[in-house]
Amino acid sequence: MTIGFQFDNNYARLPDRFHTRLMPTPVRDPAWIALNERLARDLGLDPDAMRASADVFAGNVVPEGAEPLAQLYAGHQFGGWSPQLGDGRAILLGEHIHDDRRWDVVLKGSGPTPYSRMGDGRTAIGPVVREYLLSEAMHALGVPTTRALAAVTTGEPVLREAGPLPGAVLTRIASSHVRVGTFQVFAARGDVAALRLLFDHVVARHAPDARTPLDLLRHVMSVQAELVSRWMALGFVHGVMNTDNMTVSGETIDYGPCAFLEDYHPDTVFSSIDQLGRYAWKNQPDIALWNLAQFATALLPLMGDRDVAIREATETLEGFADLYAREWRARLSAKIGLDDMDKGHELLAIMAEDRRDFTNTFRMLATDPHALGDTARMDDWLARWTKRCPDVDAMRNANPVVIPRNHRVQQAIVTAEGGNYAEMHALHAVLSDPWTETEYNASYRAPAAPGERVTRTFCGT
Repeated sequence: MTIGFQFDNNYARLPDRFHTRLMPTPVRDPAWIALNERLARDLGLDPDAMRASADVFAGNVVPEGAEPLAQLYAGHQFGGWSPQLGDGRAILLGEHIHDDRRWDVVLKGSGPTPYSRMGDGRTAIGPVVREYLLSEAMHALGVPTTRALAAVTTGEPVLREAGPLPGAVLTRIASSHVRVGTFQVFAARGDVAALRLLFDHVVARHAPDARTPLDLLRHVMSVQAELVSRWMALGFVHGVMNTDNMTVSGETIDYGPCAFLEDYHPDTVFSSIDQLGRYAWKNQPDIALWNLAQFATALLPLMGDRDVAIREATETLEGFADLYAREWRARLSAKIGLDDMDKGHELLAIMAEDRRDFTNTFRMLATDPHALGDTARMDDWLARWTKRCPDVDAMRNANPVVIPRNHRVQQAIVTAEGGNYAEMHALHAVLSDPWTETEYNASYRAPAAPGERVTRTFCGT
């Protein structure tokens, strides 16, 4: 009985300076936390064979056709340049082919690599549970994202500031793991040949209609405008929008200090290390543009005369504001059922003033708007909004019933650390259908009680 991986590894065929080939570090006693059977079937894999193969998803056994490697990249982290980063605790097993699509299969927490920067290359169970729940919730909410295929424990502790914690490995699926920082590392080294190879690789994989670096820049701008507008419309705060965490595919990656808004305020920050609010909810579109400017800078060596290239890249980047504005208009208009940005922004201002729950306010607007009328300002807004005959169907399709509320995720993490995965599985089941009101998900819609609030999240390294 075989799992069914069909590997064809284009990234492994790039020159050695793109990556380091190495095997995952075996662990003591792998055991299952969760297997995403629906995703497994969508990828043409055999869940029963996977259940019997925890060793594969812990890194103890490498499946046939895999060519394990750690990818090299660089990046700006909180605006500061880091000339070499890379996969410090992740190993790309290979690229699985199914239905003419290519999927990276990565083990996260699979041991040290040359890019671990004095770290152990391992992952505690908490970050694995968080990424499993959050990435699958984002997928169900319609947001482009990496996916979680499997999670296993290692039978070994990892040492963190909180002390020893159970170790775990996540199997992540993505359309690729090429980041803005992947281009940056070769641009910084003056390796134009490597930039050209990377450009060709990305075009073939993600943007087959692109003929020039400017074409690729426009493509990445477009997918990022859509992605960030979806984050904003759901109240999602990524928390660590470094250039090494922006994929050229337009998928959400890195679920470390991320969280969803409850009491709405545009300045909200969750990440424990974001002391200046660089990655606050309201700043995410501007940071996306900043990151794209770094991407454009990395592409300059492929664009001929530097002065001309700078001018053309700058003119191209100036188009991001309109790209994003169109995407945000579509999202906010659907949320209020009217193509009226003034009305949408006015509602957000009322929500910020009253510290209303982001998700529940928009959902109630679609299902029971009269229940929101508890202040003179909101009453006035609702009266004017109602006269416009909003599109209720659009609102129901844009405003989810449930999100992965921070306290619920934290509860799942705490119980998993104790060896009980029931809360994780229950939460995953609820988040798999975020659009339907049921008796089962009723308790998951409630904001955190005062003693349950989670206001700071951590990267987990």
